Amino acid sequence: MFVLPATRSVQQSCTMVDWDYDYLIKLLALGDSGVGKTTFLYRYTDSKFNRKFTTTVGIDFREKRVVYTGTGADGTSERNFRVHLQLWDTAGQERFRSLTTAFFRDAMGFLLMFDLTNQQSFLNVRNWMSQLQANAYCDNPDVVLVGTKADLKDARNVNSKQARELADRYGIPYLETSAVTGVHVDSAVTTLLNLVMKRMEQSTYGSEPNGSPAASHEVEEAPIRRWCSC
Repeated sequence: MFVLPATRSVQQSCTMVDWDYDYLIKLLALGDSGVGKTTFLYRYTDSKFNRKFTTTVGIDFREKRVVYTGTGADGTSERNFRVHLQLWDTAGQERFRSLTTAFFRDAMGFLLMFDLTNQQSFLNVRNWMSQLQANAYCDNPDVVLVGTKADLKDARNVNSKQARELADRYGIPYLETSAVTGVHVDSAVTTLLNLVMKRMEQSTYGSEPNGSPAASHEVEEAPIRRWCSC
C-alpha cells in the first residue's frame, strides 16, 4: 500500500471481477519515441521488465485494478473506491501525433515521460506540454513528469535539478523511475491517480456558491468524463 497525501491511499486489488468497480480512470503515457513508455506500463501492471517490446504503433493500453481510499459523500469520512485503471500507451513518432492528440481529451491524467539519458527527449517536454494544454480536457490537466531509465547512471544526460526546475515551473510532481528495477514506477502512477481522484472529489463533493454542500450521488460505474477546475 502507498500512503498518499491527505490520508489517501491506493492498493492493488486482485479480487474484483469484470465490471465490478466504482470508477473507470483513463491515464495516458506520452513522450518521445524510445523513452520507455511501454516498458514502464508493463512494469506497473505486471511487475516485470520486458526488453523485447518494439516501438508502439498508434495506441495501445494496459489495465490494472486498485482500491483508492478517498473522501465519502459527507466530505470528511473515508471511503474505499474500486478503481479500474486503463493506462494508454501512445506512439511518440511525429507521424502518429494527430492520432495521439485525439486521445488527449478522453484521458483524465497524463504521465509525461522523458529519457534521463537523452537530453533531446527532455527538451521536448515543453512541446508535449504545449500539446497537452491545447488538446487536453482543460488547459491545466493533471500531469506527472517522469524521468525514465534512472538505472543507467553512467549514461545519464539530464540532471535532477534541471528536471525539478522544469516540473516546478509547470507546477507538477516529478519522479525518476526505472522499469528495470521498478523504482518509483508504482509511485508515479499512484501520484497521478491521487491528483485525478482529488479533482473528482472536489467536483462531486464541492460546495455550492452559498457554501452549502453540493448534492452527492451514488457512485455505481464511472463513465469516461472530464473534470476541470481550471
